[in-house]
Amino acid sequence: MAPDKNLILVLNSGSSSLKFAVQNTGQRTPVLSGLAERLGGEGPSITFKDEGGKRTAPLPRADHAAALDAVVAELAARGWIEALVAVGHRVVHGGERFTGSVIITPLVIADIEACNPLAPLHNPPALLGIRVAMERLSDIPHVAVLDTAFHQTMPREAYLYALPMEQYRSYGVRRYGFHGTSHRFVAHEAVGLLGLDPADHGLVTAHLGNGASATAVQDGCSVDTSMGLTPLEGLVMGTRSGDIDVGAVLHMMRTEGLDVAAIDTLLNKKSGLLGLSGLSNDCRELEAAAAKGHEGAILALDVFAHRLARYIGALAMSLRRLDAVIFTGGIGENSPLIRAKTLARLQPFGMALDADANEKVIRGRNGVITRAGDKPCAAVVATNEEWMIACDTAELARKAAG
Repeated sequence: MAPDKNLILVLNSGSSSLKFAVQNTGQRTPVLSGLAERLGGEGPSITFKDEGGKRTAPLPRADHAAALDAVVAELAARGWIEALVAVGHRVVHGGERFTGSVIITPLVIADIEACNPLAPLHNPPALLGIRVAMERLSDIPHVAVLDTAFHQTMPREAYLYALPMEQYRSYGVRRYGFHGTSHRFVAHEAVGLLGLDPADHGLVTAHLGNGASATAVQDGCSVDTSMGLTPLEGLVMGTRSGDIDVGAVLHMMRTEGLDVAAIDTLLNKKSGLLGLSGLSNDCRELEAAAAKGHEGAILALDVFAHRLARYIGALAMSLRRLDAVIFTGGIGENSPLIRAKTLARLQPFGMALDADANEKVIRGRNGVITRAGDKPCAAVVATNEEWMIACDTAELARKAAG
């Protein structure tokens, strides 16, 4: 049976993939989701997932158009095309041009394209997905939901680097921050979970996955964050170094004769948990190896937790007060070990881990993981970026319809 006209198609276009979800605006779990992989390569395929299970099929061509055609065909086969209200697109970088989600127009596309130099690996695939989707589904609104938009409330002292101002004025060199959709969602959920005043609270949210960032949220607004001009700055990540002395980069370039491309590869693809451990960028594999005494895995996890705790402490100083630390993302939601290691380094805040609660809060569950009555406290909130994108998209589509 076809649903009411209340479906949102959420698209996240990568350079070699297309992630999608079909959200019913009345429920948080997608009614259909999936992933098209190996676009631009050999053996492209698409996987559909619903409450009945998973199904994978080959694609006739290795491009985004073929992937989206397969998604549209699946929706048509289910009788859902007429139920689509709008399409929401995740876009990584909006620079200073966007302070919130926006209906996509030719001008919006041009503005996103102008940010390509700031996110050369992310924005071009997103724009490709937008153009293809607008061709295939031209009768409904399309909305851009930008990772950087949430952080546009940061004050100048938080987003400016101590560089000649010409670098900012002419080239946009400043802190932008990322994972904004996730930070916005978990901050809102945490207010309800912890019974905080929506207009008077202070949180540090930590989105931890293969990419990782932390944000200071004051009264629902981002006031500081760990990622910078690009997603490389800040926390230790799966394969990204996070913070590093620029002098160390120059030293490596001089001593090893590395060019810019080699340094880019080293810092973005060979560092982080992978580089420290010499084993893997996957936290689950590292935890298993650490339990068996693998020194590289133990070191990587300790550095990860140390850097995270240090950033949480620093970001808390951008708040009027700290009410809670919120863990989210694949690692934040599912690694009691990382949470325990991090909280052990946050003792100056007076938080103490509730070991039993910490072990139980996994696999999408929300809950407090510190002792009852601790202020500040620490909690886990499962993120839901697709739902957040769907909500923004539905709201803008409603307003556009009058």
